[in-house]
Amino acid sequence: MTQHVAIDQREFSFDELMTDDQFEESLVTNEIRCHGGYIDGEYVSPRGALRRPAIRNWRDRLRSEDQPLITIPEKYVPPNYPNYDQAKYLLQEGVVEPITRALTTIAIVEGFGARIREVSVPDFDTEIEESIEGTAVAHLSSGLFEAHARDEAGHRDQGGHKQMWEAARDAGLDRPEIPDDVLLRLMSGGPPAARKRLYPELSERMESMLLMMTNVLVIETFAEDTFNWAKKLLGDAEVSADPQRAAHLVDCIARDEVPHVDYLTVALSELRTRTLIGADGKTTLSGANVIDGVFRRQLRGMATVRPQQSRERSQADIH
Repeated sequence: MTQHVAIDQREFSFDELMTDDQFEESLVTNEIRCHGGYIDGEYVSPRGALRRPAIRNWRDRLRSEDQPLITIPEKYVPPNYPNYDQAKYLLQEGVVEPITRALTTIAIVEGFGARIREVSVPDFDTEIEESIEGTAVAHLSSGLFEAHARDEAGHRDQGGHKQMWEAARDAGLDRPEIPDDVLLRLMSGGPPAARKRLYPELSERMESMLLMMTNVLVIETFAEDTFNWAKKLLGDAEVSADPQRAAHLVDCIARDEVPHVDYLTVALSELRTRTLIGADGKTTLSGANVIDGVFRRQLRGMATVRPQQSRERSQADIH
């Protein structure tokens, strides 16, 4: 499936990073043609013909230089709430709305993923001391962010993860009634608090990009638990209307997320090996110190605050 790419090729055009494999059959669900497709009956993710080997080559370069890849310890991954047993019990008791709401919220949030294309990339030539030629970092604004956005929200007449989650929900829960306040409640947290800058020496664009990338990587890593929960629940014939179809759609989404985790891991790992130049053009900061500091802050908040918020929302839905 993956096109042959020389192991030392590390430069790719925008169009190359958007290239699909030669699908034999499209993925169509809820009468919407979604991205990706099938080869020999196996689902293959979109925009991967050259994106996969590109990420592989950038990652292999780091390894050949004995540079570590960023990892998020499993201990930080919060459990899904309600968990599988709790969610199954609710469905068996006819309490469908909390699960409908949870799956609909996931679909909406996936649609918001398109915002990653709006990330303002800094001037790497003046804000990184070393060369970034032939790296994932050099391709963030020339294909990687855009491919990620299209995967999440779809592109033109092609559905993405938003539509695929909706289809999985409808298949498993037999087209449940959707609460009309899901989006309103999702957006009702009030305006975000003013962000205190971690590294004011850096340009605003550099720090904002690093925060966005680490935030998305943490979310994508945490999502593995959500995928396992949804596949198990929607694939349970005792509570799912179409367990095979629903679980398959969730599995397709999970496969699509792999290149997201991979390119963000590689790009942030590359930045750890660089020297970042401050907004004044003189101050220098260790990329490793900056990236590690950003991760510490993100993990503290997301591994503690968000699970509590999730429990409170679910309990409110049930009561």
